Amino acid sequence: MACSLIIDFSPSVALTLVRTMCSREWHFHIYFHQRNADAHRAALELRDAVLRLRRDGAFVAVPLFRVNTDPIGSYEIWVPSSSFSSVFSYLCMNRGNLSILVHPLTREERKDHEIRNAWIGPAFPLDLSTLPVKSEEIPLQYPSLKLGYSAPEPEYTLEQRHRIGANVERILKGEKEAARAPTD
Repeated sequence: MACSLIIDFSPSVALTLVRTMCSREWHFHIYFHQRNADAHRAALELRDAVLRLRRDGAFVAVPLFRVNTDPIGSYEIWVPSSSFSSVFSYLCMNRGNLSILVHPLTREERKDHEIRNAWIGPAFPLDLSTLPVKSEEIPLQYPSLKLGYSAPEPEYTLEQRHRIGANVERILKGEKEAARAPTD
């Protein structure tokens, strides 16, 4: 039997979802075969490179100090949304043979790891049975940085978003390859 999912793509509903469901913090989990000396070394070198780039002001990223002791090693890097693009780009271009799981931090930790994720490189099988399904609190990390969920809201009003969108559409009218937004 076919299953259908009904999603409301009307402009007002979609815009509200974008405004309310935007993740302000992310994790990048670096996975490697820990008993493989080359992979282990590469993972730690990548972590150290991220730490140097953070120190030098390239982006904000906070790798956990601890590395898992399982046969499949991993560590996570916390990133506020303001640094997401820079960290994502750096890791894409410098991961070598390492696999990286990327996911938002929301109250639904299991969904974040299971279906709201992306892999850079080959996926690793994960046992998500120990992750909570839903948490009551927003999973903010490093509130002392005043970034991510701890940052003041620089939120655009709906009117400002409409003006920005209309201006983008006006500018893109002259671009042959840019798809046009529906006129509804």
